[in-house]
Amino acid sequence: MSVRPPPSEGFAFTCDVLVIGAGAGGLVAALAAREGGEDVVIVEADTVPSGSTALSAGLIPAPGTAAQKAAGIEDDATRFAADIMAKAKGENDPALVAALAGGAAEVIDWLADRYALPFSVVEDFDYPGHSRRRMHGLPTRSGRELIDRLRSTVEDREIPIITDCRAETLFADAAGRIHGVEAHRPDGSREVIGCNRLILACNGFGGNKAMVREHMPTIGEALYFGHDGNRGDAVRWGAALGAATRHLGAFQGHGNVAHPHGILITWATIMEGGIQVNLESQRFHDESQGYSEAAAAVLAQPEGVVWAIYDDRIAGIARQFADFRDAEAQGAVFTADSIESLATATGLRETILRESLHQIDGTCPFGRIFDPAKRLTPPYAATRVTGALFHTQGGLEVDDDARVYREQGEMFPNLFAVGGAACGVSGSGDAGYLSGNGLLSAVVLGYRAGRAGQSTAPTPPER
Repeated sequence: MSVRPPPSEGFAFTCDVLVIGAGAGGLVAALAAREGGEDVVIVEADTVPSGSTALSAGLIPAPGTAAQKAAGIEDDATRFAADIMAKAKGENDPALVAALAGGAAEVIDWLADRYALPFSVVEDFDYPGHSRRRMHGLPTRSGRELIDRLRSTVEDREIPIITDCRAETLFADAAGRIHGVEAHRPDGSREVIGCNRLILACNGFGGNKAMVREHMPTIGEALYFGHDGNRGDAVRWGAALGAATRHLGAFQGHGNVAHPHGILITWATIMEGGIQVNLESQRFHDESQGYSEAAAAVLAQPEGVVWAIYDDRIAGIARQFADFRDAEAQGAVFTADSIESLATATGLRETILRESLHQIDGTCPFGRIFDPAKRLTPPYAATRVTGALFHTQGGLEVDDDARVYREQGEMFPNLFAVGGAACGVSGSGDAGYLSGNGLLSAVVLGYRAGRAGQSTAPTPPER
């Protein structure tokens, strides 16, 4: 990644808004900018847009949407913002938290009303840290459906997506104004594109092992469950430009990835009453705290693998997720009619497994409060799982319109960062991640960046 002065020969063509990255954040930004009458071009390194969005459950938290109201759920932005702040223990930027919490419903309703994305609320289980049921997803509850629908919508509006084309160089003048980019194709050819505004939607640096080891050594050797193309381009360009960064050690992990299948197992298997036990058949943490911090807890166990134990009722809830159905189809979900047969199927020690299961009915040594109405009953189910890094949560520091800050405090005149390219609202580590924070940052900041228009640098707000 490099930054150079604008080319003396000019650009092959110029657009109003150039978006780097065709994940959820980039596609939402493109739609919002096109609605404002701007000429938009997207540059995407992959042959078919997917990104980390496609690997997720595609769920976006939002309070006060039409879908939430139709479900009879009372919620508001103030409550949501308090949940985000509480999970990150106040380490996040309150202004950015308020902007994301306050802007989420507008984006969800806009996508539903204007572009017919059929969002509905996940109503049959609670996500850790959320005081209301506000997770919105499409029918398959998969990120693949979300990214495919967004891509189709962008293509229907005739917004060009230049695929197989990786941006390598930014052209910037001495004042920090971005004039365009140079992008390379696999055959060695290049595209030199000028722009009035640049939106970085190229996610974080989870696919850059050296950067992960440097900034988050506790997860440095873990399975990476994100997109390999997330190589830290935005952070590296930012360093060359003198941009401010924040919380580069923050990340979202997940402690429930089927092993060795590599399939995400929804945390509903835990929140509805399931537990995790290690290979010695023992519980080892309060599973209800959250799936992000669970990754490190799981990886600290012998061999870095554990068993998620749940039952047939919970499996029925989990089947709304396409990933869980895939896991069943690939034989990652074991079933058993008794604790004895469960121990046989998993290779766990029956006596210790019984003790671990009995903690559900008694006092939990880790402080978890179990709902007696959700106690596990046969037939049981189990999946061998490991912990993984999903995506980084630190990045370029931005305001609530996704404008990028310089190290000195003022903002770049026409540079924006959304989603994983920007610092999110998950604090400084892994435990501050509230379910859905990644896509929340992607779509709300994408929407705001797209609507920011071709304005010159505004007066920086107080930070």
